[in-house]
Amino acid sequence: MVATADLYDAHGETLRVLAPIFRDFGGKRTFEGPVVTLKVHEDNSLVRSTLEEPGEGRVLVVDGGGSLRCALVGDNLAEIGLDNGWAGIVVYGCIRDAEPIGALAIGVKAIATNPRKSVKKGVGERDVELRFGEVTIKPGEYLYADADGVVVADGRLD
Repeated sequence: MVATADLYDAHGETLRVLAPIFRDFGGKRTFEGPVVTLKVHEDNSLVRSTLEEPGEGRVLVVDGGGSLRCALVGDNLAEIGLDNGWAGIVVYGCIRDAEPIGALAIGVKAIATNPRKSVKKGVGERDVELRFGEVTIKPGEYLYADADGVVVADGRLD
């Protein structure tokens, strides 16, 4: 993968750079892939069902509204994602089980941790346009993530 800084140098403002609010938690610090989007609020049911599908190298981007009240991904869901071929998970919200997630070879970025689990009501939206971190992210766009941050492009960059 090309570093996000190098991608920015080559493509400039055609890339959308997420605000630097995310921390690395996964054992894989560098990841990329086509985006699948979810919009949820303190309910990770849709997160689980999506990660149970074949990931095919995609990145799950979860807009949890920036809530710090509960976690939307834990080690079990991260492991399900890894086992099903997801390249990474970006959560605009919290995760939990940070230490075990750090031992998994999957990219996981989130804004914080919280030991409280989410509710399971099955409420949320999939494949919708998201807006957080000062950018808009649409399903099917391409996300690149590394230690410098997260950038989104309309499609894969070579």
